Amino acid sequence: MKRALMVWGGWEGHEPKQCVEVFEPFLRACGFEVRVENTLDVYLETDYLSTLSLIVPVWTMGEISPDQCKGLLDAVRAGVGIAGWHGGMGDAFRQNTEYQFMVGGQWVAHPGGVIDYTVHLVNREDFVTTGLQDFVMHSEQYYMHVDPSNEVLATTTFGDNPEAPWIAGTVMPVVWRRRWGQGRVFYCSLGHVAADFEVPEALALVQRGMLWAAREPVA
Repeated sequence: MKRALMVWGGWEGHEPKQCVEVFEPFLRACGFEVRVENTLDVYLETDYLSTLSLIVPVWTMGEISPDQCKGLLDAVRAGVGIAGWHGGMGDAFRQNTEYQFMVGGQWVAHPGGVIDYTVHLVNREDFVTTGLQDFVMHSEQYYMHVDPSNEVLATTTFGDNPEAPWIAGTVMPVVWRRRWGQGRVFYCSLGHVAADFEVPEALALVQRGMLWAAREPVA
């Protein structure tokens, strides 16, 4: 059976447990055996990690030990997919640059806090984006430091903002995918709180991204 691991914790403001509850039923409906943990020590179970198709990290900020991080990164490097969203994957373990290297980016700011902004799809014929259109979010618009090797699937453009007027017009990746060794890595900066996934496009992007990372589609 296909296996997925969801690991939640860290800063509670991102509603990690509630977000897991959004996606766990979807993975089960897709035929995954899902294990949910709220401890990073699961990354020490290297034999178990090697049996997985997918890891879903939902852990904002916090600290990860060298051995925990090695277990996670080695599993992805060996071919386990990883997929996540917002700070649960893109603002975790701020002191660990190798983890950030794997993710392909790191949050640095969200000027204005919760605002209205538009997400633009770059490639509408990809498995992750097919059938979707550009859409509006009322949430945090993440400004991130990003790896130029990412394959970007969606972007957002920053408008005038009194907190950071110098970034007006900046086009920022919102959704990307990449490789880490043999593993597939998917990231979406949407999902500040669980209610963000009431936006159908935001929900679909993450659902499809998880399947892509787990090598469910042929694409």
